[in-house]
Amino acid sequence: MTPENAPAKSTSSEIEPLKVALRKIEIFADLSEEQLDWFASNSEDLHPSSGEILTREGDPADALFVILEGELRGRRESAGVGPPMFTAGAGQVTGMLPFSRLTVFPLVTRAFGPTRIARLHKDRFPEMMQRIPQLTPRLVGVLADRIRNQSQAQQQRDKLTALGKLSAGLAHELNNPASAARRAAEGLRQCTRDLRAANAKLDEVALTPSQRSLIADFEDRVIGKLPSAPPLDSLAQSDREEEMTAWLEQRGTPNASRIASGLVEANVDTAALGKLVSNFDPAVLPSALARVVAAASAEKLTNEIESATGRISELVRAIKEYSYMDQMPEQEIDVHQGLDSTLTMLKFGLKKGIKVIREYDKTLPKICAHGSELNQVWTNLIDNAIDAMNGKGELRIRTSQEFDMVLVEIIDNGPGIPDSVKPHIFEPFFTTKGVGSGTGLGLDTAYRIVHSQHGEITFDSKPGETRFQVRLPLRQPKGGKSD
Repeated sequence: MTPENAPAKSTSSEIEPLKVALRKIEIFADLSEEQLDWFASNSEDLHPSSGEILTREGDPADALFVILEGELRGRRESAGVGPPMFTAGAGQVTGMLPFSRLTVFPLVTRAFGPTRIARLHKDRFPEMMQRIPQLTPRLVGVLADRIRNQSQAQQQRDKLTALGKLSAGLAHELNNPASAARRAAEGLRQCTRDLRAANAKLDEVALTPSQRSLIADFEDRVIGKLPSAPPLDSLAQSDREEEMTAWLEQRGTPNASRIASGLVEANVDTAALGKLVSNFDPAVLPSALARVVAAASAEKLTNEIESATGRISELVRAIKEYSYMDQMPEQEIDVHQGLDSTLTMLKFGLKKGIKVIREYDKTLPKICAHGSELNQVWTNLIDNAIDAMNGKGELRIRTSQEFDMVLVEIIDNGPGIPDSVKPHIFEPFFTTKGVGSGTGLGLDTAYRIVHSQHGEITFDSKPGETRFQVRLPLRQPKGGKSD
């Protein structure tokens, strides 16, 4: 702490003695007079004004703070001004604590409002623990609470980050079929206009019932063959359009190239057309063919809309299955269904160059588990595999039964996990990713979820193959989840 920013000691004789103020704090309330005298005499009595800095990011973590009055608020200002990330009020103990591994203060901490703080330097900790032994377990409890709260907050941020990543991918996946459906709908609107125009012109011609029946039958045959029509490459389609255009122009058909394109798209050839037009006056041909093209195009566009909306429905179903919406937390679940839903959710990351191989044991029974939590496990393992392969490689998912357990294996052919990293792989906050790319909670979360459901998670890794194995009981033991 720089001298110009150090809170000044109070010299006012009207302020309550520090020992008396400390007695009002719960963890100090039952200490002896001698113990309180020692703590008060070895602490600085600080009275920072509102907004005054107590700690800066990167300052050595060298002191314990007892907040007697007011409030402290901390935030990480190196990443820009934002909402408070830490708040502590009167009665709380914060800062450096005995047995803490904190080396530097991670936040800029400021006083909020009129504040009074007792500051004890860490060099006094050994003597404090000797003179006031009952204070040690209490401060360890404060430390444990702080670690738990920080872990929970970080896990929540990790979940929100993962949710944001999934949301971005889903938005992309939903946008494609939605855009396709919209384009098809716009095309369908034009087709209905063309169809009405063609019908209006045909109504002006005195067609016999037999001729009208011929047009309708020809339409039905063309539409019926659409699903089985082989796709044409661009060169073959261009050649057929040229041939069809020339055939129509020979018969004096206006807009021959446009009609030819539609007929080739509908897989109509000149041989079939020859049989149709022989029954009509040449003046009727353009309207009859325009109606056939419009009807076939409308059918194709309807199929595209059906396919696109079906894809959207599939994604919505996957979301519901992934989150197990509207279901009890624990139920009989199909492991394969959960894996497939997770793959659907992560498709945006897989389709860049990852081949997914499913080796499912279809005889596996359903298991009793918390489905939404298990899907978090599959998400973390598959997402890590995608990152390890840098978006290109082979992802193998295998299921089988081992006695009374279900075994799920997530295998990637990435570079493998370094030996130096392996002992720490399930430790919370441990990550090999760059700053801002990972929090180190993914595998810790997976480990806790699997163990809470009486299962186990292990891994084996070498260059070219990393294999995570998750074993889950077919039936949960009595008592349900473990803590």
